[in-house]
Parts: sequence; structure tokens; C-alpha cells
Amino acid sequence: MAESTIISNTENLAKYLKLDQKGAIMAEYIWIDGQNWIRSKSRTIKKPVKSVDELPEWNFDGSSTEQAPGDNSDVYLRPVAFYPDPFRLGDNILVLCETWDSDGSPNKFNYRHEAAKLMEAHAKHHFWFGLEQEYTLLNEVDWPYGWPKGGFPGAQGPYYCGVGTGRVYCRDIVEAHYKACLYSGIAISGTNAEVMPAQWEFQVGPCEGIDLGDQLWMSRFLLARVAEEFGAKISFHPKPIPGDWNGAGLHTNVSTDETRKPGGMKAIEAAMKKLEARHVEHMEVYGEGNAARMTGKHETASFDKFTYGVANRGSSVRIPRACAKEGCGYFEDRRPASNADPYRITGMIVETLCGGVE
Repeated sequence: MAESTIISNTENLAKYLKLDQKGAIMAEYIWIDGQNWIRSKSRTIKKPVKSVDELPEWNFDGSSTEQAPGDNSDVYLRPVAFYPDPFRLGDNILVLCETWDSDGSPNKFNYRHEAAKLMEAHAKHHFWFGLEQEYTLLNEVDWPYGWPKGGFPGAQGPYYCGVGTGRVYCRDIVEAHYKACLYSGIAISGTNAEVMPAQWEFQVGPCEGIDLGDQLWMSRFLLARVAEEFGAKISFHPKPIPGDWNGAGLHTNVSTDETRKPGGMKAIEAAMKKLEARHVEHMEVYGEGNAARMTGKHETASFDKFTYGVANRGSSVRIPRACAKEGCGYFEDRRPASNADPYRITGMIVETLCGGVE
């Protein structure tokens, strides 16, 4: 037996993954729970699936995920998207689901439902989103991977986009996750080591409308599953280590037909005024613990005040210098915390810029 009780024995598992499934497939149903984390369970489907409409509705015990009371605990899983499974391979799939209550209404933690309505209502603007997911790798005692036991590494400086031992940690997890995302059809556009050691970032997008939220949540699932095999924990906490260390964000890049066309800077500037007017409402859905991250230091703006600027990473919203020069393009909302729900972020942005729906 392996000494570790937290690292998956993938070498022994490999021979079983090659066994014939007799035409059936394994579908991993995945959903977001009441703690803003992912849950999943498996079921057998008799044949390969070509459309999400072929996937049956399922249910789970919502009282064990903080999504329902014990006396009415059934919560229903409605598939909304599926992806190739990089762990089981073959025709096996990962199934992303919305959660619904027994009375036919969306579960209170089903933020996708409202976001999808907003995206559909304002589809003519063709919102493109690209999110930059920062995260921290922790060991079994919840300390950043590679840091001295009970101590700290050298000051920040050599770690951002770092290369070499002592500058980066757990690149094997990062590489495995990258490949898993590509295999599953996730629009992962890149990855890099971040400013704090043991902190990394990957980017998903650009994706249009609700597809971004779907793919970002699936990429989070893949990251957590990959990390299982290495015995590491994934933290999306926006300020995992207090003090003079960078926090973790979920920077959100946004564009529309209006911002991308020539002269689009006028649309971007109009968007800034709308975002400023609803700054408080945005911060309410931009992640828990975000005030500890957004102190005006470590490449963040003040939590309480909205600002924007060209190439300014200390502002609430950054307009890339290339976009300002060309007079069109996109903007980057730097306020969301790394643990924020992408459905809530993108839904709020669409609502602020274009209006709500009934």
C-alpha cells in the first residue's frame, strides 16, 4: 500500500480504466452546492450521448449540501452541458447541471438560471467574457505548497511567471490541469505562476454569454479532481495568507459588439459610468472575503471606491493600453475575488450595462 492516504493510486487504477464497458458510458453529474463549491456523483448511461437532451434528470440529498432542509431534501439535477471526461476517457462524460427544487423553482443557489435569462434577453450585444482564475495550492495542513513548515519563503518578486526550483511549486498539477481542460473542450487560453509562491492562474475564454460560466465552473472541477491525484488542496480564498502577500482574484474581461467596433471607446466609457453607479451592488456578489484583498495595495483598488484607468492595475477597472490606442476593444473588471461565482459576475455586468429582466 502507498504510504499516503490522500494521494490517489493512479498507477493501480490505470488497468481498470482499460476495461470494456459493454457499450455503456459513465456520466459524472456535477453541480454547485450551498458552499459555492462543486459536488458530483456518477451514473451509468446505456449508450454514448450526442445531445444534452438525452441525459436524464437526477436528484440528490440537498440537506447534505446546504441546499435543502432535511424534511424536504430532494434537489433535482437538470443537465445543461456535457464535456469529454479526461479521467475515464472513451465515451465517458462530465455533465454540468443546474439545481432545482421539488416545486419546480430554481434552487436558491442556482445562479446560472437568472444569468442565462439575462444573457438570452441581451443576446444581440454578443457579450464576450474572459476570466482569469487565480488560486493557491495548499498542502494537507492548509499551508501553501512548498512553503517552509510554519514559516515563509522569500519576499515576493521572483515568483510571478517564475521558472526554476524555489521559484515555482507544483507545476505538474498545473500542466495536468491544462491538458485536462483542452481534452474536455474547455476554452482555456493560458496559465502562469502568480506573484505569491504556490499561487497560479489560468484563463478561460473568450466565450459568449452563459458559456463562460459553464466552462469556468467545469475548469474548477477539473482542477480540484487533478489536485486529488497529487494530494494537494485548491484554495480560491481571495486572501489566503494575511500580510504582505498578493491576494487572488477572478479578473473579468468584457466586450460587446459596441465596444469591439471602431470608436468603441465611447461604449467603454459609457460602461464605466454605469459600473460606477452600481459599485456597491457589484461588490455584494463579487466574492466573500474580498475586502481583505482589495486594500489598494498588491495590485488592487479600494474595496469601497470605484476607479478606472488605462493600463492601471491599481484601479477597479483597467482599460488595456492597446484598446485605448486603437479606440476599441474590451475592459477588465479587476474587482471580483477568486471565489466569486462566474454566473453572478457576468450576470451582474450584463444587468448593469443593459438592464434587468422580469
